Amino acid sequence: MSAALPPLPLFLHGLDSSTGGTKAQWFRAHFPHVAMQDYDGDLDQRLAQLAEQVAGVGQLILVGSSFGGLMAACFAARHPERCRRLVLLAPALNFSGYCPPPAPLAVPAFLVIGANDTVCPPDLVIPLAQATFAHLEVRVEDDDHLLHRTFPCLDWPALLA
Repeated sequence: MSAALPPLPLFLHGLDSSTGGTKAQWFRAHFPHVAMQDYDGDLDQRLAQLAEQVAGVGQLILVGSSFGGLMAACFAARHPERCRRLVLLAPALNFSGYCPPPAPLAVPAFLVIGANDTVCPPDLVIPLAQATFAHLEVRVEDDDHLLHRTFPCLDWPALLA
């Protein structure tokens, strides 16, 4: 009898970022098992690239930064059974056209957002996240959109387990 494979942790970068960005480089240095790839195009194109990337992969832990957080939420809404957990870093849920699903998703989600985030303001993002996820933990930190002070201090071993 074979044991189930552990979930694949996957980092989804932001709209104007890449796998060469600060967070991606940090993951490569500290958690090299975190998968990542560069995404381009609009939201639908990026979601298609993500779907192709994870075809044949079982459970996922999606770590999404900004637009990558929006991608993670949209992927989870389409494939909740494939998502073990979402880690949303200043997710762009305030992006034009985003609507929470008809019923909150059962996928556990951990949201970290900066109190001084002017790109994805907490007062806009948090209510959308609360409408999207039934099991949501929110941390508002003394940081901005990039979360450079907060990001390295998160409990990554637990979040990626």
